[in-house]
Amino acid sequence: MSDLLFYEDAPVGLVFETDGMTVTETHIVQFAGLSGDFFPLHMDDDYARELGFPRRVAHGLLGLILLDGLKNRAEHRFASVASLSWHWNFRKPLYAGDRITGRLAITDKRLTRNPARGILTLSLELRNREGEILQDGTNLLMVRTRADLAKPEPAIEQS
Repeated sequence: MSDLLFYEDAPVGLVFETDGMTVTETHIVQFAGLSGDFFPLHMDDDYARELGFPRRVAHGLLGLILLDGLKNRAEHRFASVASLSWHWNFRKPLYAGDRITGRLAITDKRLTRNPARGILTLSLELRNREGEILQDGTNLLMVRTRADLAKPEPAIEQS
């Protein structure tokens, strides 16, 4: 795994792919339990087929959080402070058994009033094995600058 990318290390135009993972039934059931979203489209194959899907569909937000996890384990990782906003599109259904990967690009960046922080605009895509874009959108990510490294460590009182 590489070192963290601070604001100065993250140029506009940087594009990279994440590793992949396979979405499982367990992911879907655990997400339903965590979120409380037991809508039949996600839990009942017959109901999903009545709506024209081949089987039940994973929660859209599950795809987003799996992509965020893939981003945080990618070769290029950011010295993140906070995620500030998401604008997200759900293009195609996500199913158990789909192998997903992410594509990330830095499309803009700016410093904040705090010299220890910058904001990156990330363009992200969640793709299936066939390369189809299932979800896409943007994320504003606050990251550390190298000035943050220069701050002295807080003193620890000795008793």
